Amino acid sequence: MDPSALLDSILRRCREVYSRRLRPVVNATGVLLHTNLGRSPLPEAVWEACAGTNSGYSNLEFDLATGARGGRGGLTGELLCLLLGGERALVVNNNAAAVLLTLTALAKGREVIVSRGEQVQIGGGFRIPEILALSGARLVEVGTTNVTRLSDYIEAVRPETALVLVVHTSNFRIRGFTERSSLRDLASALPEGMPLVVDQGSGATDEGLPGEEGVARCLKDGADLVCFSGDKLFGGPQAGIVVGSEGLIRRLEGHPLLRALRPGKTIYSLLEESLVRKLNGKLETPVRDAFALTQEEFLRRGELLLDGLSADRARLVPSLFTTGGGSAPDEEFPGLALELVAKNPEDVIRRLREGEPPVIGTLSGDKVLLHIATMAPSQLGELNKVLRAILAE
Repeated sequence: MDPSALLDSILRRCREVYSRRLRPVVNATGVLLHTNLGRSPLPEAVWEACAGTNSGYSNLEFDLATGARGGRGGLTGELLCLLLGGERALVVNNNAAAVLLTLTALAKGREVIVSRGEQVQIGGGFRIPEILALSGARLVEVGTTNVTRLSDYIEAVRPETALVLVVHTSNFRIRGFTERSSLRDLASALPEGMPLVVDQGSGATDEGLPGEEGVARCLKDGADLVCFSGDKLFGGPQAGIVVGSEGLIRRLEGHPLLRALRPGKTIYSLLEESLVRKLNGKLETPVRDAFALTQEEFLRRGELLLDGLSADRARLVPSLFTTGGGSAPDEEFPGLALELVAKNPEDVIRRLREGEPPVIGTLSGDKVLLHIATMAPSQLGELNKVLRAILAE
């Protein structure tokens, strides 16, 4: 083979391998918590604050006061309870792990009551009936897809019942003739000592999104345990969090499965720092930032993207963005997008995706849309250079 051709082949192969590495991308999809793009970005200040803890040794399981082995996680549990109102909190790898551990520790070999309308599938394969089966619990279905009344739950409770599970339908809505009991009514009607567990999922706390009942509200309404994700609306690193009854969480902590599901120092330090900032009202999240954008700020950012681009090839158009990440299903919010006109829009999407940095946009008919709500302000200047190069060709 010709040496220059061989070198080109090697470089091409190296580029192909490099493209599969984890690296930053520009999220121009209009989905704030895009699961395929890493869900909630963490603020650089959080990373910087945790750098020393992660680049050296830390007191992950060491009590500095006594010099003996200590509990894992620093102040994370206390801060979660302070923020949300629970008695005790536990952190695992993700929300699927939180639900699995809860069901395994509390309901293995017994029955769990779930509404038929809440037997959901999340993402690529998290199915409530399958998680229940994996935990060793037996599913007891109540109600129908669209109507589950309080009496349906109460009539299903028997000595074999371990708990009642309420699941947030995070990625769909049932409309029309529907009925479901409130969490408060269900908690009040269940027999004393019957645990009520909520798979809240999205990690909503104070965002005020339609269709989202916050974790703290679930606890106030009578849930004994609430499971949710740390990297969705909560705005922290990937984690599964269980908060609520001290007695029940101690049972989870004592189960052997916990050791396989617990996170390490990086997640604990990032979550702890995120909680400190959240309690102080200083945690930046994609949802919070996007909802704070005014029309003037949308236009200002759009003008930065348009700089130097031909008016017949690029323009600003009204658009809609979503929260994503299994939150606020079926809700869309007004925003602004850069619309690119091209003879071959699929080629433009590919060129953007293969650029440096990679830009992930969407197609609308024969137009390429780049949604401003999901782009970091620091990426706009670099993106403008990428767009100039692509459209110039």
